Amino acid sequence: MTRRPIDRDRDGAGRPRNARPRDELGRPLPPGAAGVPTTPDDLVLTPVEALDEAQRLLDTGRPFHAHEVLESAWKAAPAPEREFWRGLAQLAVGLTHARRGNPTGAARLLARAAQRIAPYAEQSPYGVPVADLVRFAHAVAERPALDGAVTVRLRPGPGPGPGSGTAQR
Repeated sequence: MTRRPIDRDRDGAGRPRNARPRDELGRPLPPGAAGVPTTPDDLVLTPVEALDEAQRLLDTGRPFHAHEVLESAWKAAPAPEREFWRGLAQLAVGLTHARRGNPTGAARLLARAAQRIAPYAEQSPYGVPVADLVRFAHAVAERPALDGAVTVRLRPGPGPGPGSGTAQR
C-alpha cells in the first residue's frame, strides 16, 4: 500500500499551520465550511491581555479557542511561569473535552490543570484566583459531563465562577 503525503498548511519556515475551519469547540470542519474565527498562530499578547482574551472566549462558550490563547501565553512565558500558563491552558482544553462529551479526557486534563496551577495559589499571578480555579477544576473533573456553558473566572471581575466556588451548568 502506497501512502500519499498529506497536504498540510505550512508557514514560510515550513512549520505546520492548520488553516482548516473549526467549530466553536475547535473541531475541524471540512475545507471551505464556515467556521468560527480562530486564534492567529503568531498571536502575541501581554499576560493580562491573554487572560482577558481567554476570558472573553470562555464567556462566549469557546473553551478550545481560550486554550489556544493560553497556550500562546505559555509558550512565551518566562520559565518560572510556564507551568502556570500550561495549567490554565489545560483547564480550558479540559472544559473543551467536557463540552465535546469526552468525560474521561476532561477529568484527566482538569486534574492535571489543578496540579499544575496549585503551586501558584499563594502568589495568584496577575490576580488569577488560583485556589478557586483548583477547586473548580476538581469539581468539574468529578462530574465532567457538560451539556452547556460553564462559567469560570480567570481574573476577578463581574459574574459568577470560581470566585464564588461554583460551576454553572
